[in-house]
Formats: sequence, structure tokens, C-alpha cells
Amino acid sequence: MNRSEHLQWCKNRAMEYANNGDIDQAFASMCSDLRKHEETKNHQAMELGLLLRMTGGLNTHTEMLDFIQGFN
Repeated sequence: MNRSEHLQWCKNRAMEYANNGDIDQAFASMCSDLRKHEETKNHQAMELGLLLRMTGGLNTHTEMLDFIQGFN
């Protein structure tokens, strides 16, 4: 699987959790899955996401979907 395909797979899995109302698991899934590919394992958005979660910036369904969809 190339980087682009892997990233889309990560997004799809995380969005399933988010769409089921599990914001925490959506974020955890995205981070965990990104670490499974050599080209995404150190993606800087994971750190940004953690900071946003800690400060209340990723608390709603819409915020989490926007965050997940923003990965590139």
C-alpha cells in the first residue's frame, strides 16, 4: 500500500468512529493507524491533534471530521 492509499485507509477508519459518536476512538485510531506505515509514522499532525484535544479544540463531531479530512 502506498502512502496515499494508507492515509485514506486511516481516514476511513477514523471517520467511522467519529460518525458513530466516538470522538476519542476516532483520534486514537487515526494516530495508531498512521504509525503503521513508514511514510506516515511520524506525521506531525498527530502532535497537533493531541494539543488540540488537550485544549478543547477537537471536542465535536464536526471538529474531528475536519481534522481527519485535513490530513495529507
